[in-house]
Amino acid sequence: MSFETRTSLSSQGSAGSADPAVRGSNQSGLRAYNERLVLSVIRQAGQMPKAAVARLTGLSAQTVSVIMRALEDDGLLVRGAPVRGKVGQPSVPMGLAAEGAFFLGLKVGRRGSELLLCDFLGKVRAHRRKTHEHPTPDNAVAFANAAIGDFLAELPAADAARVAGLGIALPFRMWDWQEATEPATAGLAAWRTRDIAAEIGASWAFPVYLCNDASAACSAELVFGDHSAHSQPRDFLYVYIGYFVGGGLVLDDMLYTGKSGNAAALGSVPIVSQAGQMCQLVDVASLVTLEEMLRRAGQQSAQIWARNDDWAAQQTVLDAWLDQAAQGLAQAIAASVCLIDFTTVLIDGSLPEDVREALIVRTRAALASLAMPGVERPDIRPGTVGFDAKALGAASLALSDRFLVDRTAFLKG
Repeated sequence: MSFETRTSLSSQGSAGSADPAVRGSNQSGLRAYNERLVLSVIRQAGQMPKAAVARLTGLSAQTVSVIMRALEDDGLLVRGAPVRGKVGQPSVPMGLAAEGAFFLGLKVGRRGSELLLCDFLGKVRAHRRKTHEHPTPDNAVAFANAAIGDFLAELPAADAARVAGLGIALPFRMWDWQEATEPATAGLAAWRTRDIAAEIGASWAFPVYLCNDASAACSAELVFGDHSAHSQPRDFLYVYIGYFVGGGLVLDDMLYTGKSGNAAALGSVPIVSQAGQMCQLVDVASLVTLEEMLRRAGQQSAQIWARNDDWAAQQTVLDAWLDQAAQGLAQAIAASVCLIDFTTVLIDGSLPEDVREALIVRTRAALASLAMPGVERPDIRPGTVGFDAKALGAASLALSDRFLVDRTAFLKG
């Protein structure tokens, strides 16, 4: 699995322990690549016997046997129950070991910061959230260091030694949020000059990665997404509805973040509102917009930030927001597909499933109503990660960099 991001190595020891991500010309480099290849195949396809791994990777049976034995010895693979056939010895499927490695993911958001610890399978083992009025580098660094220390202290020593990295997901250019009418936002200017990845990394012995928050959520879909109902597309546009709306882009099975790390910045896409005025997608399809609509209607808005599946919002207000968000999303999708010929759009966010599904249905209808001669309309489907996508996506950055290869190395067609 490939991605573009900024990496801060917190110590020389971390840099020395990082595996190369490409084929090496020497034996150790080649082995590192092949081990990644085996782990990537098993992560994508599930537990399987050595013969199936050899078939999918193109490696010899002997090579696969040696690699899988080494990965088992290292605690990255575990044996499943033997599968008996009609003749011969039973085959033994091998799967990823949940405790093989652990990853930390930090999300710095407009209303709060979150840190989670996940295992090698992507299961969240610990989670902490702290609200703030406005995000500042000081409160992000302090929160992260305190929570990391607590998480590591609660892990058995052997597991703590397997923490392979910290990923940080945050909106880029946060200083653009500064409002002259809100003195409290003055602290946002500090984001211009602060490197929180380096600051946090200085306290820990593992590498630290930094990524745009919406791209990180897209990475969570790419690495941990549940695509049992549909095969994961090789190219897709990803939409995440949070405090602000953002996006991510996957091309040829790789997360593409662009030169500045801000590719697929859907919130900034110009659209025409239902009132016929030019605005940006962020103005109509963000949860902060829904919050303001509820406030103007005299309704409570706390439930939309509570991470629960029951939004008791006045249905009339919610319907109005869904309609305007869908109209805006359809325009942004149409503009995007004219530039990049992707077949699928995945919509996810900090939304209950029923709200997300209603948004998808309305977006499909809005897209169908647009005149798009000569352009194929993409399929619009739900994302599969949900509320934890940004923090889990941050954690996936270290996993991808240290244990996976580009999916095109083993997936055909």
